[in-house]
Amino acid sequence: MKMLLAAMALAVGWASVAQAGEARTRYTIKRGDVAIDVIDEGKGPLMVLLPSSARDSEDYDAVAEGLAKAGFRVLRPQPRGAGASTGPTEGITLHDLANDVAVTIETAQDGRAIVVGHAFGNWVARMTAVDHPDLVRGVVIAAAASKAYPKELLVSLRDAGNVTLPDAQRIAALKVAFFAPGNDASVWLAGWHPGMAAYQRPIIAAPKEEEWWSGGSAPLLDLQALQDPFRPRSTANDIKAAFGDRVTIATVDNASHALIPEQPDAVVAAIAGWARTLKP
Repeated sequence: MKMLLAAMALAVGWASVAQAGEARTRYTIKRGDVAIDVIDEGKGPLMVLLPSSARDSEDYDAVAEGLAKAGFRVLRPQPRGAGASTGPTEGITLHDLANDVAVTIETAQDGRAIVVGHAFGNWVARMTAVDHPDLVRGVVIAAAASKAYPKELLVSLRDAGNVTLPDAQRIAALKVAFFAPGNDASVWLAGWHPGMAAYQRPIIAAPKEEEWWSGGSAPLLDLQALQDPFRPRSTANDIKAAFGDRVTIATVDNASHALIPEQPDAVVAAIAGWARTLKP
């Protein structure tokens, strides 16, 4: 993998962004016909944060800042179609998206990374660990849907990201599928990318779980939101039952499938605490 990446032509353009706390920079990595827009902050062991379907990595602003303050270097590669990230989208697979993550880690030249994947992003995180085990020292599975979630939730998922619908209808959908009672669902009215949803849809429809489900041999943190309808409590131990001692379970209360904007401090505490238990 390293020889392959070394052979790739990488052009990196840098732009500094003023930010309270740890310095936050933003740059673009170019590899062939793919450009990866990366937000980078903090110093310390490397982490990569991947967003959920049709969302961009700016969802993680508060979490990234918290992890940087906790002593980690945090990278947020924007998925193709968000920010300045571009590249082929027709017919691509999880392997292609995992390669984008791998290039991001390799370019950082800061050792192996813990890869955090929120919802759909955990598929990409686990695929990265399978395809590029030399670059990944752990995977955080954040708000992962079970294999047995109620399929009627797909209606709310579709409506929540449909920017042509009235705000009231979208907020209602967000409350059903993404936000725990009492949490502000309006914060997710923005940040949806229909073009991203279009190329991710066939990947989600045909997940080929045998390719990515294991996460290779990396340690796994199964970070569950206790009010997540996509993860019924009856399925809470499914991943640990499959992979045993590789899996640590952590739970966050007063959070649903959105998780990241709902309880950022709890998410930071869970990820940072687990990360410190891992071997370098």
